[in-house]
Amino acid sequence: MLNGNSPWRLHLAQNIALILTSIFFLPISTFVLLSSYVASFFFFDDIPRRRRRIRASRTFVPQTILVTGVGMTKGLALARLFYEAGHDVIGADFEPFGVQVCGRYSRSVRRFFRLPKPTADDGSAHYINALLRVVKQERVDLWVSCSGVASAVEDGQAKEVIERRSSCRAIQFDVATTSTLHEKDTFTQETERLGLPVPETHNVTSRDAVHKVLHKSPKRNSYIMKSVGVDDATRGNMTLLPRRTVSETYNHVAQIAISDRQPWVLQQFIKGKEYCTHALVAEGKVKMFVACPSAELLMHYEALPSDSALSRAMLAFTMEFVGRSGKSMTGHLSFDFLVDENANEKGAELLLKTIECNPRAHTAVTLFAGQGSEVSKCYISLLDSSMANGNGHLDNSMEAEIVVPRQPAKYYWAGHDLVTLVLLPLLQLVQGRIAVKNWIRGCSEFTAHVLFWKDGTFEVWDPLPWWWLYHVYWPGQFLASISQRRKWSRINVGTTKVFGC
Repeated sequence: MLNGNSPWRLHLAQNIALILTSIFFLPISTFVLLSSYVASFFFFDDIPRRRRRIRASRTFVPQTILVTGVGMTKGLALARLFYEAGHDVIGADFEPFGVQVCGRYSRSVRRFFRLPKPTADDGSAHYINALLRVVKQERVDLWVSCSGVASAVEDGQAKEVIERRSSCRAIQFDVATTSTLHEKDTFTQETERLGLPVPETHNVTSRDAVHKVLHKSPKRNSYIMKSVGVDDATRGNMTLLPRRTVSETYNHVAQIAISDRQPWVLQQFIKGKEYCTHALVAEGKVKMFVACPSAELLMHYEALPSDSALSRAMLAFTMEFVGRSGKSMTGHLSFDFLVDENANEKGAELLLKTIECNPRAHTAVTLFAGQGSEVSKCYISLLDSSMANGNGHLDNSMEAEIVVPRQPAKYYWAGHDLVTLVLLPLLQLVQGRIAVKNWIRGCSEFTAHVLFWKDGTFEVWDPLPWWWLYHVYWPGQFLASISQRRKWSRINVGTTKVFGC
């Protein structure tokens, strides 16, 4: 993997190689695209047919729903679910370097708007005003925020403005809640205040503060340093502190840019398996929930059984957090957990601690595919004090059950797996760095994913976003990286995030 110290020529070769890969597979992808249109027209028109049947009902009242972030899998997935349930979807997103996002070409999006990205110079005013114009122009009933990490706080500001100056409701936390949950240090403090378990965590703004924590640790715990802000270059650094020797520890800490303006947290390392969750919270109630195994760069999704002990424990934590907050919280809430197994005289005990919170939609929402009616019911419930079902009718029942994924599907992204399981190992094979059997194993795994898993972006009835993602959007981003001499180490195909270095 390349980093900031890698020569520019290697980064240039990386971008060119990926563009050529896109061109090479263009005929195959185009064949899949055209075949999908034919198959959808003659055989697989279930979702559009279901939508027409719902909208033909005399009692159906369609809502206009604005989904921001439709260039990412999570936004596109929700847009498709609302479309399936019969509602009108307006899409919006940033389009970095002018490269059009795949979600604007989804069959589920009635109209798309490009949004100006908040900047340090201009602030968030242009972004918020653009959102407000869309809301008023399209008479939006509900704004579902699926924006990325870079605009989390700005979305909280936009929520307050939109709900104050229009009748539109927003699935988005307010500024105070978003700011608290978004930053690692304030989230940890809030979780401790609520009496919920978190790893030992210290806020540090100098190298001396780091060494003091390491020296004073009574149990000689291991720690991981995490930047409080968004720092792509250090996000994947999982170096344990202290190192084997004092000099190694000092050398490692000396390389970290840390100050009052660039604060870090020193968090206790917990050995265990990592899990993540996604929840929809509306007016202080958890409406949707899913938990799944996680990783530092998560590109394969599979839901834990909703009746499993782990899933129930993480749901209980989420409900406790929301309940103890004492607020009428509304927004998407995602936690990262580490789970360790502790053996004692009573047997095995699972130790669950939350290490991070993301106050925004998680890509795991993709796992709700095919449940448009149930999912839209959860969101539309915000528009009226009584519950609304997925077909727009009011439902006066007391309380709906929490919606969980019904289908045991596994999700992947074809472009990511093609590169990581087939092409990169092939390059390593040519270089003599791996054996043939390792490459064959990767090819077998990729084939199994294609045959038995589900691509996070592809739908037979809506194939164009998938084609556009790999043959327009990403090549455009690679060309922009070349023209701006931008170095990057990794990309996340699902979130369309480029990790700079």
